[in-house]
Order: sequence, then C-alpha cells, then structure tokens
Amino acid sequence: MRGRANRPDKRLLRRLGALLPRGLFARTLLILLLPMVIVQGIALQLFYGGHLDVISRRLSGGLAGDVAFVAHLLEHAPPSAHADILREGNFRLGLALGWEPGGSLGPVPQRPAWMPLLPLEGDLDRSLRERMPFPFDADWQSDPQAIVIRVQVPSGVLSVEAPRKRLFSTTLYVFVLWLVGSALLVGVVSVLFLKNQVRAIRRLAGAAEDFGLGRDSGPIKPEGAREVRQAAIAFNAMQGRILRFVAQRTEMLAGISHDLRTPLTRMRLTLAMLPPDPETEEDLAALAEDVGEMERLVETYLAFARGEGTEQPRPTDLPALVAEVAEKARRSGAKVAVSAPPALTLPARAEALQRALGNLLDNARRHAGRIELGLAATEEGGRPWAEITVDDDGPGIPAARRAEAFRPFASGSASGTGLGLAIARDIVRAHGGEILLEESPMRGLRARIRLPV
Repeated sequence: MRGRANRPDKRLLRRLGALLPRGLFARTLLILLLPMVIVQGIALQLFYGGHLDVISRRLSGGLAGDVAFVAHLLEHAPPSAHADILREGNFRLGLALGWEPGGSLGPVPQRPAWMPLLPLEGDLDRSLRERMPFPFDADWQSDPQAIVIRVQVPSGVLSVEAPRKRLFSTTLYVFVLWLVGSALLVGVVSVLFLKNQVRAIRRLAGAAEDFGLGRDSGPIKPEGAREVRQAAIAFNAMQGRILRFVAQRTEMLAGISHDLRTPLTRMRLTLAMLPPDPETEEDLAALAEDVGEMERLVETYLAFARGEGTEQPRPTDLPALVAEVAEKARRSGAKVAVSAPPALTLPARAEALQRALGNLLDNARRHAGRIELGLAATEEGGRPWAEITVDDDGPGIPAARRAEAFRPFASGSASGTGLGLAIARDIVRAHGGEILLEESPMRGLRARIRLPV
C-alpha cells in the first residue's frame, strides 16, 4: 500500500523535472534566483499591503484634513477674512490656495493610466470623502509636480495645489531600489560565476568526447571549482595512462611482428630452396600453403590487436573512400554495387575505416554472390550521422548468433580467422560509432555502420 501511495508522488516529481531546463547553467541559475525572487516578492507584498498602505492612508488623511479645514474656514468666515485665511494657509500648510467667489466646479478630469498600482488616488479620494462635507474633484494630470484639488464651497470654489511629495514616502523608492538592485547584483554575479563553472565542465565533456572518438586534443587545463579541477586532473591522468598503454602495446606488437616474420621467412626460403622431388612435392606444397596461412594469420591478428594504430583523424571524403573499397573488392572477384551521395565529409582514420569496410566486404564475398554497398546521411537526436550498409544475398547469420559473431575467433568458416568482424567493430567504435548485424533486404546479412559526422 505504501508503494502504491508513493507512485503518484514519483510521477509528479518526474513531471516537474520535465518542466525544468535541461542545461546545468539554466538549472543552477534557476535554483539560485527563484528562491530569492519568491522571498523578495513576499517581502514586497507585505510592504505594499502593510507598511505602504498605512503610510499612504496617513499622508492622504493629513492632506484631506488640511483642505477640509481651509474650506470650513472660508465657508464660515466673513469675506473680508478670506485673504488672511488664504495667506496663512499658504504659509502654515505649505499649500498653494486659490479662491473663486461664486465659482462652480467644471468637468472632472479622467483617472490617469499610470496610477493603478499605487493606492494614492484611492486613499486621497476616500480621505476627502470622510473629512470633506462639500463636493470636490482631484486633478492628477495637469501638473506633474502637484495635485490640484477643487472644492465646491457654497460661496465659491477653493482650489488647492498640493505637492505630490506630501503623498509619497521615500521609503517606497528605497525599498524598491533595494529589491531591484539586489536581484540584479545577485543575477549578474550568478551568471558570471556559473558561466565560468559551466565552461570548464563543457570543456571537460568535449575533451572526453574527442578522446572517445580517437581525436588526441592533448591534456586540458584544469579550471573552475575544486571538484571540476579534480575531474580534469583525473581525466588528464587517465588519458595519459591510456596513451602510454597504446604506445607500449604498439611497440610490443612491432617486436612480435618482427620476431614471427623472421622464422616464417626462413621457413619459406628453405622450402623454396629444397630440390624438387616427385615423392615430396605434394607435401612441400601443402607445407608452403600452411606457412602462407600462418603469415596471413599473424598479419590479421596484429591488425586486430593494433586497432587503428597511430593514424590521426582527418577530414575524409566518405563517398570516395567507399568507392575505393568497393573497387578493391571487385579486383578480388566480388560483385559489388555502390550507392552513395555525391559528397559527405567527416573526420576519420581513412586507412582504419578502409580496413573495416574491407573486412565486411571480404566476409560477404566469401559467403554470397552479390553485394550492395550503400552510404547515406541521417539525423538522430538532433545530430547528423553517416550510415554505411553492406548487404549480401548469402545464407546470413541467425539472430541468436549475431552478437557472438563479433567475438574474436568465433568464425565458423574454415577459410576465415574469425577476426574480420571483431576488427571492424573495434575500428568503428574507436570512431564513436556502432556496427550492427541485421537481416538484409536481399535475404542475406546486412552489416550497418553508424558514424557521427
């Protein structure tokens, strides 16, 4: 029951994870900035809904009280005292007061479009209605520095120009600037820091991919955080150990090749120098054939163990390479039809790739009559690939035995060494690709090679 109850939670987490950005830079930036934005939003809401609202109501109430007080004095004082009231109001209250005896209110100006986010207009209107017993209107647009309030007193119209700063608190500007400034500062620092860290990780990933494809780009410079530097140092050490191992293996195989070829050459020369004898002629021919088979076996084994040797990748015209391999196979007696695009270039070890294709064509030639060699450009996962297919009309290989066919010396043919497919797969994988055995449309075997472009 507990396991079933946890399944919806896991599905929800997977769905939420699918909504997150894929890149490390975007995810880390989101982790850093999202909590800060949420906290600042809550703080702004508390400030806007609490402190700012209280301050706005108090400031609006004070201004509304001053205007109502002046209007009350003008209504109840004799006309001879109006000038003194206006003069004292201008001086004591900091307001620009005007009086129009017998005047009336005109049309009320429309509500400004820039005020909806602030409570100032609503608070001032509410305070004036609470304290003002006379009709009034407030003009927020005529003067950008002041608010014009006109009050319809029974004996005339009182006009008041109040500075806008009487309704604003500098705390609002300081708080907003602090929120925006801190967010921008943290965002800029986070972007600069993360770019440096992600650049180091990307460089490490690129070096690992190049090394996996056989491109020796040399050691990378450790940079970034301590863990990233440790990973770069470990990668350089691993790369050096692998290169030393390959170099030592190549040197050892060169010595083995020399040591094995020398006695085989002596044996072949000895057989050639023996006087002809009808009684031993047949045995000597068989022995010479065995020596030749041993030489071919040694060369094939060394090619398998050597892999791609010291050849460096370079831009390779794949259609030309395929055509050249097909022509060599035709000279060996194979019937090969080729289909390829006019141009397709990728970085590859041309000699090693020719060896791999040659092995596939040689296997097909020994077991089939017709061979079709195809080349095409494909795309998968947003990445371009080159696909080479070798189809034949031979007996093929059962699906259950196709994986075993890549094992060294797994050939069931008496004429083969069992290394052709193993060498081909070793070379293709060193290029970052893969080789598969499938059923051919020609009812035989298909060998399909996929190489990254």
